[in-house]
Amino acid sequence: MRITFVRQWAVISAPLLLILAVIWLVFPTEAAVAEFFRTHSTEHPGLAFTLKLITDWSNPVFYAVYAWMLVRAWRSGDRATLRFICILLAVQAVVAALAVHFIKHTVGRPRPGQGVWFDPVTSRGTYHSLPSGHTTEFMGWSLPLSLRVGNRTLTALLGVAAALVGFSRIYLGWHHPTDVFFGWLLGSFSGFATIVLAGSTLCRSKA
Repeated sequence: MRITFVRQWAVISAPLLLILAVIWLVFPTEAAVAEFFRTHSTEHPGLAFTLKLITDWSNPVFYAVYAWMLVRAWRSGDRATLRFICILLAVQAVVAALAVHFIKHTVGRPRPGQGVWFDPVTSRGTYHSLPSGHTTEFMGWSLPLSLRVGNRTLTALLGVAAALVGFSRIYLGWHHPTDVFFGWLLGSFSGFATIVLAGSTLCRSKA
């Protein structure tokens, strides 16, 4: 793995990890985190509304971006980009969809304010807190784009966006900080898997 990829991963991850580190340093427990932000969001509806927009629309923006890239690559005959996007979609389906939902159902961690005891192998949505699917999906979309484009400004902007998405899940009471952390880990794995597979000879057609 190229060192530049690791550097870009560090840049795109730093804002979110910094926020999580501050939260863990300031609050004694994750229950205290949930209680604080529940009160804060009630007292600041404007901020809550803004973060709700971010959490709802951050990932759909990538649907449009990659759809545009796919159409453009199809029309121009850019097979490398077509292969990249197809691999990305496949990896996202496996990690951000299947793996995340499997873990959620298997672990059964209660969402903030919904209890303290885990309920493994459950279909109840209030016990599908771990991991954060939004964070996983966002990292899975943004990291491959950053690594492929290699633009520092884009990487920094995507890092800020990832931090906002992860923080919004905590602020709105949908996830614990550790849920977001594990979402970041899964999403990072998804992003690197996409880049590695896209560059592998195993995924290239033989001329």
